[in-house]
Amino acid sequence: MSRSVRLVPSLAVLSFFTGLSAAAVAQTSINDVHITPREQGIAVAAPSLASNLPVGGLIRASVNLVMVPVTITDAMNRPVVGLGQNNFELYENKKPQEIKHFSSEDTPISVGIIVDTSGSMNYKLDRAREAVAEFCDMANPNDEFFMITFADTPRLATDFTTRQEQIENDLLTARSKGRTSLLDAIYMGVRKMRNARYSRRALLIISDGGDNHSRYSDHDVKAAVKEADVLIYAVGTFDRYVNTQEELMGPELLRSITGLTGGQTFTLSNVNEMPVVTRAIGTQLRHQYMLAYEPQSKPKDGKWHKISVKLRLPNKLQHFLHVDARAGYYGGGE
Repeated sequence: MSRSVRLVPSLAVLSFFTGLSAAAVAQTSINDVHITPREQGIAVAAPSLASNLPVGGLIRASVNLVMVPVTITDAMNRPVVGLGQNNFELYENKKPQEIKHFSSEDTPISVGIIVDTSGSMNYKLDRAREAVAEFCDMANPNDEFFMITFADTPRLATDFTTRQEQIENDLLTARSKGRTSLLDAIYMGVRKMRNARYSRRALLIISDGGDNHSRYSDHDVKAAVKEADVLIYAVGTFDRYVNTQEELMGPELLRSITGLTGGQTFTLSNVNEMPVVTRAIGTQLRHQYMLAYEPQSKPKDGKWHKISVKLRLPNKLQHFLHVDARAGYYGGGE
């Protein structure tokens, strides 16, 4: 169901929250925002925590335009809305690029939800179900979803559907057992996105540990992610004390994957915070900016071309805003 979002003047909001400690969510480190003085009013879309431009992510440079989805958030991890094209600077391999098209419309998206049902999720599954429901509740009415659950192996629990209640009902039958094939599940989700209806695509991962039972390596998965047009968000509910190296490396593994896409990883010590975080992620997906540019040269070298996005805003905002954007694209031939 679509819900209205109240816009709050950002300068007042940011000033009010300056003295507050970090929210219950431990957020990953995000690209530094480079800000130049420019007086421009903006607004913050507060999640109820309570264009005609085609939208997508990474594409081959043999296509004329490279699409770059961008999320701007404030210190409370709320999406910042109301920015215009002149508030953004776009670079490829450190060279400035002209933004040919700009959009901030709420367009439908194809979403894959990937849920850990391994044995360690036993007492966390109820919160995971609630988290999925909160995420879906913030969706655009035209969004489509699929769901993968994973333990010893990943399985497609729900094929593409526009009925969010089907996702929630199918997750009710999930049972916790087995080991954690996290990487295989992400790989499966990326490949499943080839059948998506929309060019805006995202994966939401909910897990509580590192991988210990996958065929695919992290190198395989990162290569697949770099090839794909998919934003990836992850919510990790990690235990304070872990027994294995895989569990210890779980948060960093998720961060390294989501960071490539312009998404984020949230690490939680309290599983009860999960629904709040997934609702906020759903809100972020409704308030993204889409930048499009035509590379100055048309590389067909198969190499990775790094993209960076910087903001042009008043200096007083530089400590309060975060930029998340896709890391780059491969320059491919015809």
